[in-house]
Amino acid sequence: MRKRLILAILLLALFMAAIFGIKFWQNQQQAAQMAQPRPPATIASTEVREERWRPMLDSVGSLVAIHGTAVTTEVAGLVSKIQFESGTWTEQGEVLLQLDDSIDQAALEALRAERRLAEIKFKRAQDLLKRQVMSRSEYDEARASFDAATARVKQQEATIRRKAIRAPFSGRLGIRQVNIGQYLEPGQPIVLLQALDPIYVDYTLPERYLPRLATGQNIRIRVDAVPGETFSGKITAIDSGIDAGTRTVKLRATLDNPEGQLQPGMFAKVKTLSPEEKTVLTLPRTAISYNTYGDFVYLIEKNDEGQSTVKRQQVDTGESRNGRIEINGLKAGQQVVRAGLVKLRDGMPVKIDNSIELDDDKVDTE
Repeated sequence: MRKRLILAILLLALFMAAIFGIKFWQNQQQAAQMAQPRPPATIASTEVREERWRPMLDSVGSLVAIHGTAVTTEVAGLVSKIQFESGTWTEQGEVLLQLDDSIDQAALEALRAERRLAEIKFKRAQDLLKRQVMSRSEYDEARASFDAATARVKQQEATIRRKAIRAPFSGRLGIRQVNIGQYLEPGQPIVLLQALDPIYVDYTLPERYLPRLATGQNIRIRVDAVPGETFSGKITAIDSGIDAGTRTVKLRATLDNPEGQLQPGMFAKVKTLSPEEKTVLTLPRTAISYNTYGDFVYLIEKNDEGQSTVKRQQVDTGESRNGRIEINGLKAGQQVVRAGLVKLRDGMPVKIDNSIELDDDKVDTE
């Protein structure tokens, strides 16, 4: 029994020794692999470029029609004619809708007959007054009757004109909101009419930018409805005060809109251009690594052996434009990693190959 126990202990010891031996050999192999120099990472490079940029203030706003109203009626009446189509263009003064005026026309004929009679009496009174057959008071009474009859005719003609609803200005009509035979009350909307050329964009900027703003200043806008296209205009009005709730100043710019691509109510991204340009250092956006603790780039340097290595450099970023971004903390002409940043570490050797497109290049820079 004792011999068996000793034999089992010896076998267990041999087994454990074999396991430790294998692990030691594996660790030695891993250490040898780690001691070998890592192959350089393939990257694409760029250089810090000096450019002349016109500073811009970014904001968002809404497009507003230069003239916009709901066409309505001043008098009540029954719709007898509709002379427009929804969504069409109309000119100022064009008749859009006609209310029934048959009763008014008949009343106008009666009033014109009364005026003709009053005119005859007035002319007779003039003749009698010249011959001194009529008193001055009777003449004045005849004249007043004629003037009153003329005024009643003009009043009735005005009522009839108001039953022809005309476009107050040229513009594009919206969707018709009435039908033939419908009875309209005064103030009831008929159709929306908006003038689209030119068009306004209303937006706000923080109060600290107020000294940099002036009427006539150039602006540019982009809208989602017309992707890839930029529209230009000028600031035409600056509000007279600062909004106490938001501490912002309201601005209005005017833009040409000959093709009607811009519509009231559209959301617009607005850039307000400063009058003077400034010199800035820029890099492609793909060259910047954005981090919670600060943005950085990888500078490309040469070590003592002449091999290209990278050095992590903290930077401050500014305005972004056309896929490039303003940078502070570097010098013009310095070589920087443009693509392949994810796999890099400080001091790591690199291989520059600008002839291929790396995955990091496939970034939307809009």
